Amino acid sequence: MNQQQDQLATLHEIRNIMDRSSRFISLSGLSGVFAGLFALAGAALVKWHLSEHNILYRDTYTVSLNWNTIVFLFTVAALVFVLAIGSALYFTYRKANKNGHRMWDSKSQRLLINLAIPLAVGGFFCAVLLYHGIVYLVAPAMLIFYGLALVNGSKYTLSDIRYLGISEIILGLFASVFIGYGLLSWAIGFGVLHIVYGTLMYYKYER
Repeated sequence: MNQQQDQLATLHEIRNIMDRSSRFISLSGLSGVFAGLFALAGAALVKWHLSEHNILYRDTYTVSLNWNTIVFLFTVAALVFVLAIGSALYFTYRKANKNGHRMWDSKSQRLLINLAIPLAVGGFFCAVLLYHGIVYLVAPAMLIFYGLALVNGSKYTLSDIRYLGISEIILGLFASVFIGYGLLSWAIGFGVLHIVYGTLMYYKYER
């Protein structure tokens, strides 16, 4: 019985090694934490801007936003995206270098491609929504497509990211129904969930 258990344990270990060898495992939990912090800062800026222009963020779906406000929202979103990507690259490079792994290889390329496809489609869809003035669905769409990207990319990195993706999709669907909570849902999805996920991943894999 002990010999059979040892063989099963060995097979399980071999399977884990093969699985990890086919996945990009250098993603750092700290990148998620910093992405969440940047997102919360961006949401605070958006809320301040809307308040300064007497637009309650729960009522943005009932008004026609002017071009300056749309440009401001786009600028904040782009800034948050650039800072999040920058922190992800920095902490991923640091973790990969520490573990003696290559940051750019076939595994990271597959991950990037599978993340990029849903994100690119989602970005185009959000631009179409803005073009038609359907502002209230932009935040839910961003959450949904981002969640789909994470689920799609989870096959090529840490499987835990799948649960973050599912959470983002559920939150996006909620925000698409209760449209008065778009900004709040965006802050929770890109801010709070990233911080929680990043913290858990850091203590699980990096401590």
